[in-house]
Amino acid sequence: MTSAERELLNHYRQLSPPQQQTAQDFLAFLSARKQALVPEDAPLPVAIDRPEQESVVKAIKRLRATYPMLEPNKLLHDTSNQMSRHMIHSVPAVEVIDELELVFRRHYEAHIAKFQPD
Repeated sequence: MTSAERELLNHYRQLSPPQQQTAQDFLAFLSARKQALVPEDAPLPVAIDRPEQESVVKAIKRLRATYPMLEPNKLLHDTSNQMSRHMIHSVPAVEVIDELELVFRRHYEAHIAKFQPD
């Protein structure tokens, strides 16, 4: 849960039951609206060049800096799987980093999809 979600939950818990219902109704209304966002609102990745020689750990740090809009918790499973492939199964770092590039790109594309009009 993000800090914003925790804060929202704390505020919600301070409301009376009728106020909680009003908040739920309002959130349902907002989420049902198909408000198109201006394409400029979609966050863009930060251009960070991939060095020729890079460890998997440094690649993950670089990719996190490249895609600061992505939530680290949502990437944890995929990045730890790739790290395991490298450390336990001896998959070369270059292969793992190539796959990490794709993982972060897929997560980014899923993230910006919500900025696209339906």
